[in-house]
Amino acid sequence: MLIRAKAPLRLGFAGGGTDVPPYPQFEGGCVLSATVNLYAFGTLAPLDNDSIHLRSADLGLALEFAQGTPLNYDGQLDLAKAAIRRLGGGGGGFDMFLHTDAPPGTGLGSSSSLMVTVMGLIKEWRRLPLNEYELAETAYRLERQELGIPGGMQDQYAAAFGGWNFIEFGARHVLVNPIRLPDDVRNELEHNLVLCYTGASRVSTGILADQTERFRRGEKESLQSLRRQKQLAIEMKNLLLSRQLDEFGALMHETWEFKKRMSPHISNPRIDSLYAAARRAGALGGKLNGAGGGGYMMFYCDFERRLEVEKVLVEYGCAIRDFAFESQGLQTWRAGATAVSAPAAVDRLLAAGA
Repeated sequence: MLIRAKAPLRLGFAGGGTDVPPYPQFEGGCVLSATVNLYAFGTLAPLDNDSIHLRSADLGLALEFAQGTPLNYDGQLDLAKAAIRRLGGGGGGFDMFLHTDAPPGTGLGSSSSLMVTVMGLIKEWRRLPLNEYELAETAYRLERQELGIPGGMQDQYAAAFGGWNFIEFGARHVLVNPIRLPDDVRNELEHNLVLCYTGASRVSTGILADQTERFRRGEKESLQSLRRQKQLAIEMKNLLLSRQLDEFGALMHETWEFKKRMSPHISNPRIDSLYAAARRAGALGGKLNGAGGGGYMMFYCDFERRLEVEKVLVEYGCAIRDFAFESQGLQTWRAGATAVSAPAAVDRLLAAGA
């Protein structure tokens, strides 16, 4: 019996940065986000021995451990190791295979989705009674606190819950408010939004550290930008609910302008240039996903000028990525196919990597 799981990646429309500690502990944060049909996938195959095999198609890595061996954090599949250590691998050995539709560092929350996927595999295997809030909070603590990976709190909750959400972050709580969009609004958004890969993955560590330090120092511009991000998340949510989609797209422009004020490292001359070109071609607004510096960027376009915007982005070396919204979060299921033996699978992956 094979156990499979997938958790969606997400687009962040407004409020990004207000979910990054310590801001939510002091003033409370909120974000507006939606998951899309790009995923982190995983398979767990129970073995008839006590060994643990971890395989990553994205990284070309294959690791093997004896059951009970300390899973030390060394930069190799640490997300999977942390989940196994926290939820427990007891009950026998297993082979775990992982891959994602977008690499880490591209702004779609793929690392957090991968963490949630691994936790989903173990949850399903061991039949652990964890709900979406418990999964997301545990994933956040493992990723941000135990592993020390910089970032906010929104990605784990988006991956666990799925769909369009307005998520509120307080000092002691997180509240996920689902947004149910009518089909006509969903169709309009899917047509008018363009998602493109800028060709340069961002390195969020320095950007987030700079943003956090500016907040701690009480820099006026940084603090004003974070507060405006909160307001924009609320305003854009209300525009969605009232079907004012062109106004929604226009506010994406303001979101991007205020986001850039949080840190000078969020944008760069190339991104500024392609953004301006997309606006001239018919984009009402747009922004980078994630911390900034590169990765995936999205634009909201005039209905009849979407193709013009895409053409300009391609001329700038961007790759257009088709997508649809995903209404579900983490999904797990059991498949009846017979698993390939772990040693054979490891050998095959290593041979492919060579």
